[in-house]
Amino acid sequence: MKLRYRSIPFTLLFLLAACWHPHAAAPLRQEAYIWQRSWSPAVREAVQRASGISGFVVLAAEVDLRRGSPRVTRVPLDGSLKGRPVGAALRVTSFPSRFADEPGIVRLLQGLTRDVAAEARAKGIALSEIQIDYDCPESKLDDYRGLLPILRKAAAPVPVTFTALPSWMRQRRAFSRLIAAADGYVLQVHSLAPPASSRGKIPLLKAGEARDWIAEAARFGRPFRVALPTYSYLAAFDPNGKLIGLSAEGPLLSWPEGIAVRAARSDPAILAGLVRGWTRDHPRELAGILWYRLPVAGDRLNWTLPALRAVMAGRTPRGEIRAAVREPEPGLVEIDLVNAGDGEAAAPSAVRVRWQGETFLAADGLAGYRVTPGPEGARLERPGSGRLRPEERRTVAWLRFASRTEIHVELPKNPG
Repeated sequence: MKLRYRSIPFTLLFLLAACWHPHAAAPLRQEAYIWQRSWSPAVREAVQRASGISGFVVLAAEVDLRRGSPRVTRVPLDGSLKGRPVGAALRVTSFPSRFADEPGIVRLLQGLTRDVAAEARAKGIALSEIQIDYDCPESKLDDYRGLLPILRKAAAPVPVTFTALPSWMRQRRAFSRLIAAADGYVLQVHSLAPPASSRGKIPLLKAGEARDWIAEAARFGRPFRVALPTYSYLAAFDPNGKLIGLSAEGPLLSWPEGIAVRAARSDPAILAGLVRGWTRDHPRELAGILWYRLPVAGDRLNWTLPALRAVMAGRTPRGEIRAAVREPEPGLVEIDLVNAGDGEAAAPSAVRVRWQGETFLAADGLAGYRVTPGPEGARLERPGSGRLRPEERRTVAWLRFASRTEIHVELPKNPG
């Protein structure tokens, strides 16, 4: 009997090959963006404290092409970056024309790229890259590709990279040629569309989508990094649920009565899960993570450095509220609540304070707490909600005694 073999259809072979892709298991290099226009002492301190972060990409210039003549804002490279792995970002808005039709704009970007590279050399900063963050429409990827060799020549020998959106990958041919024209790219998988509704959570990133986009980018066969969010922003909706405005870091905005303000947040648990998963198994082309952005003291809508360190290690940050007792002067006791963990934590709704003796004179609550004295003790109660960020310390009460008195503070096991 003669055996008869059936041939496997070519389409099936192609699909099987597409499903199998070389992977790796190792921790990814992790860097962070610094997007401030002003290098304050708080920014420099954040850089000094950023242990575990392999490098930075700092905002060096913004080019606004939306209205008539280009408007350029330069951010000088700070001397504190010397000796660190640093990339410089050029932020470029979209514009109605094409680079191929605007030689003046091309010359401007070419000169700006050359100036940033020269400034770094003059300050002794060895740039690892010049990263172009251009709001390019999908329909103009080929036009964008024509710009990149010009900028690479201006930056040489510094590599030129760019940020990319997942939607660009739909234009497979144009995207393939675009990534071939640069020294690398960063895939941004967060905050890709404004919130459509005031109901439910407003996520900045969905884990499943991020994994799918990473897998899709890997199939193009070029190394890339992924940009992940640490920040939050506020979205304002009118009484009909229509989005009317967004607010991030900066002065607090006041909204008229009837406006609902919701927070769109980066979920540390989701992002820690992505880091854990990619550490165990990631496409070979995924070369690293770029966090947007480095936490700085005073940020209202960003993680803290302890939270970022936890997520970078693949851990979900956890808060840990402790009580600290201070005695500024004999007989005066002040009680602080301290978050000693690396995640936010709810302030306890009730705190017990105990002492012995009859030396108690007076007390008062702070930060929303009320004090109810009793025999050899007092109870602190907070009617509203409140949270403490990692490393935050909050004074919640003071007590006055006739003489130096030892007190004991008891926190509930499950504060809130």
